[in-house]
Amino acid sequence: MASSLVLLLGSIAVLASAATVTYDFNIEWVTANPDGMADRPVIGINGQWPLPIIEANVGDQIIVNAHNSLGDQQTSLHFHGLYMNGSTHMDGPTQVTQCPILPGSSFKYNFTVKQPGTYWYHSHTKGQYPDGLRAPLIIHDPESPFRDMYDEERILTVSDWYHDQMPGLIDFFISKANPTGAEPVPKSALFNETQNLTIPVEPGKTYLFRMVNIGAFAGQYIWFEGHNMTILEVDGVYTHPAEASMIYLSAAQRCSFLVTTRNETNENFAFMASMDTTLFDQLPEDLNYNVTGWLVYDAEKPMPEPAVLYEDFEPFDDMALVPWDNLTLLSEPDQVVQLDVIMDNLGDGANYAFFNNITYVSPKVPTLYTVLSSGDLASNPAIYGEYTHPFVLEKDQIVEIVVNNLDSGRHPFHLHGRAFQAVWRSEEEAGTFADSNVTSASFPEIPMRRDTLVLYPEGNIVLRFKADNPGVWLFHCHLEWHMQSGLAATFVEAPMEIQKTLTIPEDHYAACAAGQVPTVGNAAANLVDWLDLSAQNAPPDPLPKGFTTRGIVALVFSCLSGMLGVATIAWYGFAEAVSGGTPTPGTVAGVAAAAAAGTDGRDDASPAEVASAGKANDVVTSSGTRGGGGGDLR
Repeated sequence: MASSLVLLLGSIAVLASAATVTYDFNIEWVTANPDGMADRPVIGINGQWPLPIIEANVGDQIIVNAHNSLGDQQTSLHFHGLYMNGSTHMDGPTQVTQCPILPGSSFKYNFTVKQPGTYWYHSHTKGQYPDGLRAPLIIHDPESPFRDMYDEERILTVSDWYHDQMPGLIDFFISKANPTGAEPVPKSALFNETQNLTIPVEPGKTYLFRMVNIGAFAGQYIWFEGHNMTILEVDGVYTHPAEASMIYLSAAQRCSFLVTTRNETNENFAFMASMDTTLFDQLPEDLNYNVTGWLVYDAEKPMPEPAVLYEDFEPFDDMALVPWDNLTLLSEPDQVVQLDVIMDNLGDGANYAFFNNITYVSPKVPTLYTVLSSGDLASNPAIYGEYTHPFVLEKDQIVEIVVNNLDSGRHPFHLHGRAFQAVWRSEEEAGTFADSNVTSASFPEIPMRRDTLVLYPEGNIVLRFKADNPGVWLFHCHLEWHMQSGLAATFVEAPMEIQKTLTIPEDHYAACAAGQVPTVGNAAANLVDWLDLSAQNAPPDPLPKGFTTRGIVALVFSCLSGMLGVATIAWYGFAEAVSGGTPTPGTVAGVAAAAAAGTDGRDDASPAEVASAGKANDVVTSSGTRGGGGGDLR
């Protein structure tokens, strides 16, 4: 009785102190040069970049009024890691829980935050966020169990950076000119969207660093020279304190840790991030995969050169973390979802990412709107379309996700709507979970929890959660390139509960009307026969039987070589007939670029097509092998 009274009084106190925090965001293009190497257009907010940090307290209502002034692109905002309890329509991925925000249109996100921790917000539309639409989101906790352990907070982002804009990079990445699916390699790494970052510190103090990897592709190894880290939180989940000399953050992961400064001020100390280059199919000669910042005790003293590590990284194993609340392993699952990660080519010659045999394609009707308009059929996964890869979950059932990596790269998998228990992760090259002879008896009594977990090459992971948050939630790889190529599935959780409790605001429907996106019907926008999906959006047809990835690669390059040879002979003959001379190297190179672009050296190929083909081939060089790989909705 006494404990119930304490909980009630605590809830009343939180409600009494809750505030409404409003952000008015005009999303627009600005120019930036964060690595000092190239000016480029980036997506700013209110004329500025880096973007504003969203901050609130537990229990606050957050309102974000988003206006799209980009002119040439749709957009949306996803508040990564927030559970959005009762507010699945505010989660942000387009064609999943909302329609895209068209240029010139506005959209209101309105939700209450009930969880503390370190998060971030970013676009969830067409791979857009690496062009700049990304920033931290911090939910402060006046009742944090660690509030007396530190003096000040610091927010620190780490990221990769591209000089070319995402639409062009994506077009090349998913094309027959890149049949191996080699991901574009970033140009540099950044701290707080810049380089050579300095953080003033005072001696004898303890700082809470809230760190977020807001990058598109590269995982990052992070360490502070001369200082240790004490981990207190990962992905919004408090942990028992754990000492670490180095951590690894994949794209989308977060970690909060304490750093206690020295008592002397006679020198400054570097801190470092180094990209996980095992993800890259190639290492360009001009790639600087390290970025350095400094803890500045005395600005008058020099900033020391860091001791750069090139191999033998030994980061803290996040699977060893123990949640602060000591939540024990959930019971045996009511439903098991097995997803096998596959990279393969389709009939258009491009490389795609698959869960099992399905590469994600957005439906014609946002999945949430199909839930709301389908009545009793909402519990039938077929209405959501084959290529959204849907799974319908019953309220409060225990769900287990088994992911087998049949690919040779790392993949950070993110689940919207909750943190999951990470109950198992194999070593590299361990094969599938079914072949591992591992049972629940091998799972930890108190598993680590987070919302993004790295799956190792040719290994497996097992995740568990309780389906206690009705909504439509994506599960996807957070390497942006892989999200774009289809590595996603959809969990439709307690659809009948969603129908009972959710009302879509009028401005959300207005966004759909502006884009002529239907808001009722199945994934194919069919209202007459809900089980007729014949008009659903679909990926390219599969390759003919007998074609393998290696075979298609060989075929594509053989065809390109043949076209190049024929074109060279033709040009040689033409040049001889006209002037008796030989073709110039520049002429042959132009034909090669045209062939790689799919223009086949045709007479109507514009100079821009040929030039862009040459540029695209400079961006990514296919090595014929796959590394790891990135995501948003296609």
